[in-house]
Amino acid sequence: MSAAPALDIQNLHAWYGESHILHGLNLQVQPGEVVTLLGRNGSGRTTTLRAIMGLVGKRQGTIRIQGEETIHLPTHKIAHHGVGYCPEERGIFASLSCEENLLLPPVVSSRGTPMSLADIYTMFPNLLERKHSPGMRLSGGEQQMLAVGRILRTGANLLLLDEISEGLAPVIVQALARMITTLKAQGFTIVMVEQNFHFAAPLADRFYVIEHGQVALAFAANDLKAHMPVLNELLGV
Repeated sequence: MSAAPALDIQNLHAWYGESHILHGLNLQVQPGEVVTLLGRNGSGRTTTLRAIMGLVGKRQGTIRIQGEETIHLPTHKIAHHGVGYCPEERGIFASLSCEENLLLPPVVSSRGTPMSLADIYTMFPNLLERKHSPGMRLSGGEQQMLAVGRILRTGANLLLLDEISEGLAPVIVQALARMITTLKAQGFTIVMVEQNFHFAAPLADRFYVIEHGQVALAFAANDLKAHMPVLNELLGV
Protein backbone atom coordinates (compact mmCIF):
# COMPACT_ATOMS: atom_id res chain seq x y z
CA MET A 1 0.00 0.00 0.00
CA SER A 2 1.46 3.36 -1.03
CA ALA A 3 1.99 6.11 1.53
CA ALA A 4 -0.60 8.88 1.77
CA PRO A 5 0.30 12.20 0.12
CA ALA A 6 2.00 14.68 2.42
CA LEU A 7 -0.70 17.16 1.37
CA ASP A 8 -3.92 16.47 -0.51
CA ILE A 9 -6.26 19.40 -1.26
CA GLN A 10 -9.59 18.82 -2.98
CA ASN A 11 -12.23 21.39 -3.96
CA LEU A 12 -10.85 24.02 -1.58
CA HIS A 13 -12.78 27.26 -1.24
CA ALA A 14 -11.58 30.10 0.98
CA TRP A 15 -12.93 33.50 1.96
CA TYR A 16 -11.71 36.67 3.64
CA GLY A 17 -14.94 38.14 4.94
CA GLU A 18 -17.24 38.34 1.92
CA SER A 19 -14.37 38.00 -0.56
CA HIS A 20 -14.33 34.54 -2.14
CA ILE A 21 -10.64 33.93 -3.04
CA LEU A 22 -10.19 30.21 -3.73
CA HIS A 23 -12.71 28.55 -6.03
CA GLY A 24 -12.43 24.77 -5.84
CA LEU A 25 -8.63 24.46 -5.84
CA ASN A 26 -7.10 20.98 -6.14
CA LEU A 27 -3.48 20.02 -5.59
CA GLN A 28 -1.42 17.18 -4.20
CA VAL A 29 2.11 17.00 -2.82
CA GLN A 30 3.96 13.74 -2.24
CA PRO A 31 6.34 13.18 0.71
CA GLY A 32 9.77 14.63 0.01
CA GLU A 33 8.65 16.76 -2.94
CA VAL A 34 9.38 20.42 -3.56
CA VAL A 35 6.31 21.97 -5.20
CA THR A 36 6.11 25.59 -6.32
CA LEU A 37 2.91 27.61 -6.68
CA LEU A 38 3.27 30.13 -9.46
CA GLY A 39 0.89 32.90 -10.45
CA ARG A 40 0.36 36.62 -10.62
CA ASN A 41 -0.18 38.73 -7.51
CA GLY A 42 -3.74 38.27 -6.28
CA SER A 43 -4.14 34.86 -7.92
CA GLY A 44 -4.64 33.04 -4.60
CA ARG A 45 -1.21 31.50 -3.98
CA THR A 46 -0.65 32.98 -0.51
CA THR A 47 -4.29 32.35 0.38
CA THR A 48 -3.70 28.68 -0.44
CA LEU A 49 -0.93 28.50 2.19
CA ARG A 50 -3.00 30.45 4.69
CA ALA A 51 -6.00 28.20 4.09
CA ILE A 52 -3.88 25.11 4.77
CA MET A 53 -2.99 26.68 8.13
CA GLY A 54 -6.56 27.79 8.91
CA LEU A 55 -5.64 31.48 8.69
CA VAL A 56 -8.53 32.56 6.46
CA GLY A 57 -11.98 33.68 7.53
CA LYS A 58 -13.77 30.64 6.16
CA ARG A 59 -12.76 27.52 4.22
CA GLN A 60 -14.57 24.59 2.71
CA GLY A 61 -13.40 21.42 0.99
CA THR A 62 -10.82 18.83 1.93
CA ILE A 63 -7.29 19.35 3.25
CA ARG A 64 -5.61 16.10 4.22
CA ILE A 65 -2.15 16.15 5.77
CA GLN A 66 -0.51 12.72 5.62
CA GLY A 67 -3.98 11.22 5.16
CA GLU A 68 -5.69 13.05 8.05
CA GLU A 69 -8.44 15.60 7.44
CA THR A 70 -7.58 19.02 8.91
CA ILE A 71 -10.14 21.36 7.33
CA HIS A 72 -12.04 21.79 10.61
CA LEU A 73 -9.02 22.12 12.91
CA PRO A 74 -7.76 25.39 14.44
CA THR A 75 -4.32 26.62 13.43
CA HIS A 76 -2.45 25.37 16.50
CA LYS A 77 -3.81 21.86 15.95
CA ILE A 78 -2.75 21.94 12.29
CA ALA A 79 0.80 22.74 13.39
CA HIS A 80 0.71 19.57 15.49
CA HIS A 81 0.35 17.63 12.22
CA GLY A 82 3.89 18.65 11.30
CA VAL A 83 3.18 21.79 9.27
CA GLY A 84 5.47 24.81 9.51
CA TYR A 85 4.43 28.12 7.90
CA CYS A 86 6.91 30.86 7.02
CA PRO A 87 4.83 33.92 6.07
CA GLU A 88 6.04 36.66 3.78
CA GLU A 89 6.15 39.14 6.71
CA ARG A 90 8.47 36.75 8.68
CA GLY A 91 7.20 37.72 12.14
CA ILE A 92 10.60 38.08 13.85
CA PHE A 93 10.49 39.22 17.49
CA ALA A 94 12.46 42.45 17.23
CA SER A 95 13.52 42.74 20.89
CA LEU A 96 14.74 39.14 21.17
CA SER A 97 18.16 38.05 20.02
CA CYS A 98 18.57 35.82 16.99
CA GLU A 99 19.19 32.80 19.22
CA GLU A 100 16.28 33.65 21.54
CA ASN A 101 14.02 33.73 18.47
CA LEU A 102 15.26 30.25 17.55
CA LEU A 103 14.76 28.91 21.08
CA LEU A 104 11.27 30.36 21.47
CA PRO A 105 9.13 27.90 19.45
CA PRO A 106 8.11 24.72 21.25
CA VAL A 107 8.35 21.31 19.63
CA VAL A 108 4.77 20.81 18.46
CA SER A 109 5.03 17.92 16.02
CA SER A 110 5.78 14.28 16.68
CA ARG A 111 6.08 13.63 12.93
CA GLY A 112 9.52 15.08 12.45
CA THR A 113 12.68 15.68 14.45
CA PRO A 114 13.25 19.26 15.60
CA MET A 115 16.42 20.62 14.03
CA SER A 116 19.16 21.41 16.53
CA LEU A 117 20.67 24.87 16.88
CA ALA A 118 23.99 23.42 15.72
CA ASP A 119 22.42 22.13 12.50
CA ILE A 120 20.65 25.43 11.86
CA TYR A 121 23.89 27.33 12.38
CA THR A 122 25.65 24.95 10.00
CA MET A 123 22.99 25.64 7.38
CA PHE A 124 23.01 29.40 8.06
CA PRO A 125 26.48 30.53 9.23
CA ASN A 126 25.23 34.14 9.18
CA LEU A 127 22.91 33.34 12.09
CA LEU A 128 25.76 31.91 14.16
CA GLU A 129 27.70 35.14 13.68
CA ARG A 130 24.61 37.17 14.64
CA LYS A 131 23.16 34.94 17.36
CA HIS A 132 23.38 37.66 20.04
CA SER A 133 22.03 40.45 17.80
CA PRO A 134 18.45 41.68 18.33
CA GLY A 135 16.01 40.67 15.62
CA MET A 136 15.56 44.31 14.60
CA ARG A 137 19.28 44.57 13.80
CA LEU A 138 19.33 41.65 11.36
CA SER A 139 19.35 42.28 7.64
CA GLY A 140 16.37 41.24 5.55
CA GLY A 141 18.21 38.15 4.39
CA GLU A 142 19.23 37.20 7.93
CA GLN A 143 15.64 37.66 9.11
CA GLN A 144 14.47 35.33 6.35
CA MET A 145 17.00 32.69 7.38
CA LEU A 146 15.87 33.10 10.99
CA ALA A 147 12.19 32.74 10.03
CA VAL A 148 12.91 29.46 8.25
CA GLY A 149 15.20 28.22 11.01
CA ARG A 150 12.55 28.92 13.61
CA ILE A 151 9.93 26.64 12.01
CA LEU A 152 12.56 23.90 11.67
CA ARG A 153 12.85 23.98 15.47
CA THR A 154 9.21 22.89 15.87
CA GLY A 155 9.66 19.44 14.32
CA ALA A 156 7.67 20.38 11.21
CA ASN A 157 8.31 18.20 8.16
CA LEU A 158 5.88 19.93 5.76
CA LEU A 159 7.13 23.46 5.15
CA LEU A 160 5.01 26.22 3.61
CA LEU A 161 7.31 29.00 2.40
CA ASP A 162 5.84 32.28 1.13
CA GLU A 163 8.06 34.40 -1.14
CA ILE A 164 11.25 33.67 0.79
CA SER A 165 13.50 35.13 -1.94
CA GLU A 166 11.63 38.42 -2.35
CA GLY A 167 13.78 41.54 -2.25
CA LEU A 168 16.96 39.77 -1.13
CA ALA A 169 20.51 40.08 -2.43
CA PRO A 170 21.63 37.38 -4.89
CA VAL A 171 24.10 35.88 -2.40
CA ILE A 172 21.28 35.38 0.13
CA VAL A 173 18.98 33.94 -2.53
CA GLN A 174 21.71 31.43 -3.39
CA ALA A 175 22.01 30.48 0.30
CA LEU A 176 18.24 29.90 0.47
CA ALA A 177 18.40 27.74 -2.65
CA ARG A 178 21.12 25.62 -1.02
CA MET A 179 18.92 25.36 2.07
CA ILE A 180 15.98 24.01 0.07
CA THR A 181 18.23 21.48 -1.66
CA THR A 182 19.58 20.36 1.72
CA LEU A 183 16.13 20.07 3.30
CA LYS A 184 14.83 18.08 0.35
CA ALA A 185 17.77 15.68 0.68
CA GLN A 186 16.82 15.25 4.36
CA GLY A 187 13.27 14.24 3.43
CA PHE A 188 11.37 17.45 4.08
CA THR A 189 8.31 18.25 1.97
CA ILE A 190 8.22 21.85 0.77
CA VAL A 191 5.49 23.97 -0.81
CA MET A 192 6.75 27.33 -2.02
CA VAL A 193 4.93 30.40 -3.25
CA GLU A 194 7.37 32.25 -5.50
CA GLN A 195 7.24 35.26 -7.78
CA ASN A 196 10.91 34.71 -8.65
CA PHE A 197 10.50 32.04 -11.29
CA HIS A 198 14.23 31.79 -11.91
CA PHE A 199 14.83 31.00 -8.23
CA ALA A 200 12.10 28.35 -8.11
CA ALA A 201 12.66 26.67 -11.47
CA PRO A 202 15.77 24.60 -10.64
CA LEU A 203 14.50 23.62 -7.18
CA ALA A 204 10.98 22.31 -7.74
CA ASP A 205 9.90 18.79 -8.65
CA ARG A 206 6.51 20.03 -9.82
CA PHE A 207 4.69 23.29 -10.48
CA TYR A 208 1.12 24.50 -10.08
CA VAL A 209 0.05 27.72 -11.77
CA ILE A 210 -2.76 29.40 -9.81
CA GLU A 211 -5.12 31.78 -11.57
CA HIS A 212 -8.34 33.26 -10.15
CA GLY A 213 -8.22 30.92 -7.17
CA GLN A 214 -7.97 27.74 -9.23
CA VAL A 215 -5.21 25.58 -10.71
CA ALA A 216 -4.77 26.69 -14.31
CA LEU A 217 -1.82 24.41 -15.09
CA ALA A 218 0.12 21.63 -13.35
CA PHE A 219 3.28 19.96 -14.66
CA ALA A 220 6.49 18.22 -13.60
CA ALA A 221 9.93 19.81 -13.70
CA ASN A 222 11.02 17.70 -16.66
CA ASP A 223 8.14 19.24 -18.67
CA LEU A 224 9.17 22.80 -17.84
CA LYS A 225 10.73 23.58 -21.23
CA ALA A 226 7.63 22.43 -23.10
CA HIS A 227 5.42 24.67 -20.95
CA MET A 228 7.52 27.85 -21.23
CA PRO A 229 5.36 29.43 -23.97
CA VAL A 230 2.19 29.17 -21.86
CA LEU A 231 4.09 30.23 -18.72
CA ASN A 232 5.29 33.34 -20.52
CA GLU A 233 1.67 34.07 -21.36
CA LEU A 234 0.33 33.38 -17.86
CA LEU A 235 3.15 34.89 -15.82
CA GLY A 236 5.13 37.14 -18.08
CA VAL A 237 8.36 35.32 -17.15
